[in-house]
Amino acid sequence: MSICDFCVEFEAGEKCRLELKMPKRMSCREFVPTLDKFCSNPADFVDPKQLVQMASYFGMKGNELKKVQAMAALAQTNRN
Repeated sequence: MSICDFCVEFEAGEKCRLELKMPKRMSCREFVPTLDKFCSNPADFVDPKQLVQMASYFGMKGNELKKVQAMAALAQTNRN
C-alpha cells in the first residue's frame, strides 16, 4: 500500500498526474486526500476519527495526517 492509493492525483495507470516519483514511504509533499479513496461507499464514513485512525494505521503521520484530518472535518461538515 502506498500513500498514492489515497491521493486525488493518483491515476489508474499507477502514475502521478504531477509526474512525481512513487514515494517509498507514506509521505508526499503534494498529497491531496479524498474521501472516495478511504471509503469506497460514502455511507461507510462515520466520523473524522474513523479516517484519522485508518490513516494512522496505514502509517501516515505529520503533514499527511493533518491533511487527512482537514479532509475528514470538511466531509463531516458537508454531510451535516
